[in-house]
Amino acid sequence: MREVELGWGKVLLVKENGEFHALGHKCPHYGAPLVKGVLSRGRVRCPWHGACFNISTGDLEDFPGLDSLHKFQVKIEKEKVYVWASKQALQLQRRTKVMAKCISPSAGHSGSTNVLIVGAGAAGLVCAETLRQEGFSDRIVLCTLDRHLPYDRPKLSKSLDAQPEQLALRPKEFFRAYGIEVLTEAQVVTVDVRNKKVVFKDGFKLEYNKLLLAPGSSPKTLSCKGKEVENVFTIRTPEDANRVVRLARGRNAVVVGAGFLGMEVAAYLTEKAHSVSVVELEETPFRRFLGERVGRALMKMFENNRVKFYMQTEVSELRAQEGKLKEVVLKSSKVVRADVCVVGIGAVPATGFLRQSGISLDSRGFIPVNKVELGGLGRLLGWGWWEVQVRAPVPPTEPWALSPQMMQTNIPGVFAAGDAVTFPLAWRNNRKVNIPHWQMAHAQGRVAAQNMLAQEAEISTVPYLWTAMFGKSLRYAGYGEGFDDVIIQGDLEELKFVAFYTKGDEVIAVASMNYDPIVSKVAEVLASGRAIRKREVE
Repeated sequence: MREVELGWGKVLLVKENGEFHALGHKCPHYGAPLVKGVLSRGRVRCPWHGACFNISTGDLEDFPGLDSLHKFQVKIEKEKVYVWASKQALQLQRRTKVMAKCISPSAGHSGSTNVLIVGAGAAGLVCAETLRQEGFSDRIVLCTLDRHLPYDRPKLSKSLDAQPEQLALRPKEFFRAYGIEVLTEAQVVTVDVRNKKVVFKDGFKLEYNKLLLAPGSSPKTLSCKGKEVENVFTIRTPEDANRVVRLARGRNAVVVGAGFLGMEVAAYLTEKAHSVSVVELEETPFRRFLGERVGRALMKMFENNRVKFYMQTEVSELRAQEGKLKEVVLKSSKVVRADVCVVGIGAVPATGFLRQSGISLDSRGFIPVNKVELGGLGRLLGWGWWEVQVRAPVPPTEPWALSPQMMQTNIPGVFAAGDAVTFPLAWRNNRKVNIPHWQMAHAQGRVAAQNMLAQEAEISTVPYLWTAMFGKSLRYAGYGEGFDDVIIQGDLEELKFVAFYTKGDEVIAVASMNYDPIVSKVAEVLASGRAIRKREVE
């Protein structure tokens, strides 16, 4: 791969198997230079967040992000390579795939709909866009608890000052142009699978033909004494994030929880607040996810940036003065001054509204989805293979309901995607997992849409996530739960390292800092179906 100047901008020139291709040179997701990415099997993978683009078409093949690359004309004449590109395409650096428009008249906010999507995060939006890209021209309604159109939620904890319009994934005109109706501040309270209808909190009812459940998760809150005091937040909306920054400026901030959200918030507040303290039950941040050694190295980076840690303890009381937070009391008896507190202690699936619906939930409230291969009586009654006791007598009325459908629930025609689902992870022997990553939600939204259209698509993506703290990015690919060893190359002290997480003889995940594009390389190897053995990285 080579980045070349072309008059009004640059292009990525690729030569693979003797053939030349010219594409946009920046990843449309966050502008990463693709020349520093990984070229493999006819596609280029972004070095920062793992998005993949087909070198023959420029099309986005794996997520995150919504847009594809421009593809430019290449000719070879007398040993010279000529590339033709329009000025506009060179300057835009992104291409939205061709989409169908809605040809069935909208019934406003009443009546029936063809596809109803509950939740407007990455899974919901990608589902709607995929349906239009695949030529679906009937009505699509997207409903969300938020007051905003779909936005980049992971950015909230990394950039708490960001305004809703800066976070928007698509402008208002986009939804109008492609006939994707968005109902904001709309809470679904009941799903009636027998009559294919949902009921909203205000009593409004909407019928559907196909349904996608992508409700996401709800943050856990503290249950200690004084939990009702003011200025204690979970970061859920742009308004939450903006208020935290405003209240923390020049004051004392306490973050409860040293996971991704908590550590990102703590890092962001160090330049704004007078003091930042982190309270965590574990010995080191990220311990279960990244292991002891990596967690300790990251903790040291935070301590060097004036963050104070209170480890192996939890909050026993929040003390107020005139109703507003003043102190956080820990179970270790320490008292920490606090004007604002951010709670990042995990989340639970936001699926309470489904409990009486007949849609199967597991013991933790997640929605299990899988290839539904039904037979005999089970097929007629719409039983899922994993839970025959949920006897939802919903006879499939369409032939697509009889074929294997990935991301489908136990009810034919009802799909689920995103943070609230458990699904079989192909490259980990179809182990049922929940992976609440932004990238994974994109992939599941697309597969759900394809299966709504009877395309029998499957999830083949390798999980990929990232975090940014103090101007440094940590990247991670794979599924490392249950790792029993960590092999580290590079220098943890210098924060230039790659960590391979192994279980038995196999590498199941990788994390890196200042070591690009190693994580994208590993993701590409795993995506090709090849296992990486422990001895190979040793």
